[in-house]
Amino acid sequence: MEKLRLLARKVPKTGVVVAGAAGGVTYFLYSYFKGQKVHLDSGSFAVDGLKQKYAWAPLPSRAQLVESLKKDEFDVLVIGGGATGCGVAVDAVSRGLKTALVEKYDYGSGTSSRSTKLIHGGVRYLEKAIFNLDIEQYRMVKEALAERANLIDIAPHLAYPFPIMLPIYKYWQIPYFWAGIKAYDFVAGKQNLKSSYYLGRKKALEIFPMLKKDKLRGALVYYDGQHDDARMNVSLAITAARLGSTIMNYVEVVEILKSPDSQGKEVVSGAKVRDRMTGEEWEVKAKCVVNATGPYTDRIRTMANPGERKICQPSQGVHVVLPDYYSPTSMGLLDPATSDGRIIFFLPWQKVTIAGTTDEACDVTDYPSPTEKEIQFILSEIRHYLDPDVEIRRGDVLSAWCGIRPLVSDPNKVDTQSIARNHIIEVTKDNLITIAGGKWTTYRHMAEETIDRAVSVCNLEPKTKSRTKGLLLDGAHGYTPTFFIRLVQDFGLENDVAQHLASTYGDKAFKVAKLAALTGKRWPVVGKRLHEEFPYIEAEVRYAVKEYACRAIDVLARRTRLTFCNVHAAEEALPRIVEIMAEELKWDKKKQKEEIEHARTFLKREMGLDLGTGSKNVPINFTKDEINVYVKRFKTLDHDHKGYITVNDLRKYFKKIGERVTEDQLHDILNEVDLNKNAQVDLGEFLQLMSALKSGHVANSRFGQVTQMMPDREKITVERSGGGV
Repeated sequence: MEKLRLLARKVPKTGVVVAGAAGGVTYFLYSYFKGQKVHLDSGSFAVDGLKQKYAWAPLPSRAQLVESLKKDEFDVLVIGGGATGCGVAVDAVSRGLKTALVEKYDYGSGTSSRSTKLIHGGVRYLEKAIFNLDIEQYRMVKEALAERANLIDIAPHLAYPFPIMLPIYKYWQIPYFWAGIKAYDFVAGKQNLKSSYYLGRKKALEIFPMLKKDKLRGALVYYDGQHDDARMNVSLAITAARLGSTIMNYVEVVEILKSPDSQGKEVVSGAKVRDRMTGEEWEVKAKCVVNATGPYTDRIRTMANPGERKICQPSQGVHVVLPDYYSPTSMGLLDPATSDGRIIFFLPWQKVTIAGTTDEACDVTDYPSPTEKEIQFILSEIRHYLDPDVEIRRGDVLSAWCGIRPLVSDPNKVDTQSIARNHIIEVTKDNLITIAGGKWTTYRHMAEETIDRAVSVCNLEPKTKSRTKGLLLDGAHGYTPTFFIRLVQDFGLENDVAQHLASTYGDKAFKVAKLAALTGKRWPVVGKRLHEEFPYIEAEVRYAVKEYACRAIDVLARRTRLTFCNVHAAEEALPRIVEIMAEELKWDKKKQKEEIEHARTFLKREMGLDLGTGSKNVPINFTKDEINVYVKRFKTLDHDHKGYITVNDLRKYFKKIGERVTEDQLHDILNEVDLNKNAQVDLGEFLQLMSALKSGHVANSRFGQVTQMMPDREKITVERSGGGV
């Protein structure tokens, strides 16, 4: 005991007593700030004294980051700000390496924000491992399950265990699937989230009443993790920044630099970059360059060495978002046998329901876009396992997005046609290091292996080995499940807003709440919403700018998840978001207009805003008598003879005829015919929808049904088929 020397000190901000142990002896102290035991030893990065260096460290401004990127020479330069790139930056800087990261757009703007939102080990890969006696697949699943548990531990505000139901319609499948799910639990071992279990038919329908009842035998429930992928990505980036890494979004690599090393060998020595916000270009010097660009892997590889053969084989996956009533609030669904052999997930998330995903070969593009064909495929598959009483309507699709999977063939193997099941790390002759493939769940392990290779290849001198196992991410240090209550009590926020802030920003939610403006109401005291249907508040826009949001879509799509939850709500909130960002970033009127147009293009092209509006561009083909009837109906709805119909007109009409319609239904009815998306329906739009109904371009329109209910002597019959707008 005389050899032990405890170094204790009071840490500001938290009041936590921290101690370090000499001689490699392990101690356990109780941190009453976080309410959990903290593991301490001489080689552990989990010592609170070290954690406090980044937990509350101030974020540098964008100007300071630009200055650092121009003047400093780095040990590691990471290209790519997705999950893998930000993970590599965190691993490198936490080892004491001077680290920089550049991202062409925003953090997580590509595949990393467009996932299925699951943190999973890959239950279907385990099936293949068992039946094919494939040890590589088995190891991949085991690694992913360990990383799944770690990710939930280091970001408990963002990630959590999540149950998924596997409905069974044939008796022989019960023992088969039960054995597979129990094997999944067994491989996870001590890191198993929760044990899987079997449900009888009655109990399965009680939990998931939307299930198809016919021939249902029962269901199995197993656990994986779920998270907010975009916020997790931003949290990784902010963690790297607080640790001292120079990270910059909207900075694009335009050239890979090379220079001779001490032996005269030409090696990669940095990159020439362009600031996409200003157009300025400069060179960044680095001992090691890591290519972590996902689908853009080959662009960087061939930029450095034009003769390199391509290894990335991109595949796009489309997801659609449906209202929350399509699924229970806390139970997902897995369909293991779709019509073409793909797996479809059906998951509640952020108070909506996500369905997906497709799997189609594609080209790499900056603007991945969902197609109507893929949306219809997903809706068709959903119909197979939901009760026939649940009408699956095209008009219920709130949003749709497409992510590009960066599948790769391993350049280190002779068989160039085979797709790598896991990630691959490639080191070229000139020392460009590429990390490709993998998945969200294993980003940390991928980053660790990448920096291990970088240290070896580029002769770097880290102060320690990888420290990211158990390293809490930004917002996790002071978070508890009851954290939101303090926000309600201390700031006067609405309960759902406080829960949203706590589960998004963790212990940094107080910083957001402090930026919230007074509402002028008795309750809530603060917290003006960006959209009445969602818990996002205006203060989040101001905080997003502090976290390097540069464009309106950064807030719409990643700092909040409005576009992923409801693309129409995102468009409605857009003007106010731009107005707030203009205050923070000093935008003039011209810049504000550009941002609104840029965001609307994004919503239409990448988030499915215009998909499904089948009445657009349909020629108006009516007889004179038909036009007279429809004009009369239009005037009946246009209560004040303004020349256009609004949601207030619909509200008055339904009240007049004694029909009860919710506000959501009113907005949905208007939106499907409001082609210009200006919350008004003029006569041209009205006639175009009626013509689309008549010609069959649009089926089962709710707005069309409203017009058919109107009493007049001249009846017009519109043939309809199943489905929705």
